Amino acid sequence: MKSLSRLKLTTLLLFLCGVAAWQAVPVLAQMIDRTQNPNVGNFGIAKSLPQQIGAGRGDALTPESSAFIIARDPFRGIRRGRQIFQRKFLRTQGVGPLAGDGVGDINTNLALGAGLSDSCSTCHGRPHGSGGVGGDVVTRPDSRDAPHLFGLGLKEMLADEITTELRQIRAQAVAQAQQRNRRVTKHLMSKEINYGNITARPDGSVDTSQVSGVDPDLRVKPFFHHGGTISIREFIVGAFNDEMGMQAVDPELMSAHNGARITTPARMILDGAQDQIKAPPTDNPAEDSDNDGVANELPASIIDFMEFYLLNYFKPATYQQTSFTKRGRETFQQIGCAQCHVPDLLINRDRRVADVETAYDPDNGIFNNLFATATPLFNQNDDRSGFPVLKSPKLNPFLVRNIFTDFKRHDLGPNFHERNYDGTMHTQFLTTPLWGVGSTAPYGHDGRSINLAEVILRHGGEAQAARDAFAALSPRQQARVIEFLNSLIIFPPDSTASNLDPGNRMTPNFPQFGQGSIRLTGLFNDPRDPE
Repeated sequence: MKSLSRLKLTTLLLFLCGVAAWQAVPVLAQMIDRTQNPNVGNFGIAKSLPQQIGAGRGDALTPESSAFIIARDPFRGIRRGRQIFQRKFLRTQGVGPLAGDGVGDINTNLALGAGLSDSCSTCHGRPHGSGGVGGDVVTRPDSRDAPHLFGLGLKEMLADEITTELRQIRAQAVAQAQQRNRRVTKHLMSKEINYGNITARPDGSVDTSQVSGVDPDLRVKPFFHHGGTISIREFIVGAFNDEMGMQAVDPELMSAHNGARITTPARMILDGAQDQIKAPPTDNPAEDSDNDGVANELPASIIDFMEFYLLNYFKPATYQQTSFTKRGRETFQQIGCAQCHVPDLLINRDRRVADVETAYDPDNGIFNNLFATATPLFNQNDDRSGFPVLKSPKLNPFLVRNIFTDFKRHDLGPNFHERNYDGTMHTQFLTTPLWGVGSTAPYGHDGRSINLAEVILRHGGEAQAARDAFAALSPRQQARVIEFLNSLIIFPPDSTASNLDPGNRMTPNFPQFGQGSIRLTGLFNDPRDPE
């Protein structure tokens, strides 16, 4: 029955995307560009950088533009973003130099401490071919490993919805204070997470001294360990500039920085009147802002594809669940860990076009005992333009399971404090989502804890009681908690069988070929045109 249901879902996906069938082919390596590095095996990214740029941003009526592809061929848009993420960029395409060529005041410009990369996968590349963990990133004197990017879009949506709900409560408090001509205090609660209290005065001002875990403006920033960035788009533009020395040309992001309200192709609303939106390096395609002789290094379409890819990027997986891991999860909750590491959170309006659920399945997971099931989350609309139908997200609620975070900053005591270049100490950090934690040692914001037991026992401050409760467990009870945490994993998408490509153990040279994958090519409007 399990195999039959997966077959039906695969057929449904193909029908929805206008694809009758596809032929399983080997998954290709994604680091080199085979138009630049031809090889006998024909491995590598199929399209050149100019082909990936296409017709620029355009619109839903401009073929080969990012807006057109995201609106009408979204799985191609996701795959193109993934190929850009894996691409090894060249100096002739604008890689380097770093900000200020590495010279300047690092107290005010942390980008000066970054290393130079030629690919996003340099810092986010483990497991193989994934948007995973990786290279050392200098953000403060205590540098760290780059975190994985699995489930990044889910994090952006949850944080944005929490922000909206907190600000609605603030607006209600202000309106009531003005109406009643007295101070009104309201509890800041969103998705059953407590962010403290806010008090509004009759003159419209607010007292935020009792707000907890978030900035006084109530904007939840889900990216970076200290919670420093609002959106995937800002994250991408900043990383390209700081870690790769490549400047994005993004007029819309610049307009948001200057106070405008924009909606990105991934449907993220950025409102410069309410939030401080980080400016892109330039909005002028003729400007060579780093003086390396290359202008228009990253047109907006490249950022569009990357943003759409990371919005839809797969969430982490769960490995084998046993009675031992079940008891470990129960103990995890009983000792208070789940007060901050909240297991499940509901998105009210999911902007993705598909979900991929990946779990332990030794029968169908023919290479790594994992099997991924893709489920479509889009509607189709024929706009009678003569082009392929529009495929837009359903925008339905979605329960995000096993994320284990509260999107709040906490002080976990001096064992987690980090030094800043100006001599001060950074004391508060976002609750790290625990999905994927079984695959991402070493631990801590600074990577100084070598295993899960060590990082748990390192907790203090606001987590002291939960830490002490773990320390008081018997060795067997502690082992259950650790085993449960180790079952929360990330995975290599190109080596994980799925209902899009179940693989075949009888394929010659298995598992270099035929291992199965989460193969989006079969969902393109034209699967014969690879990315």
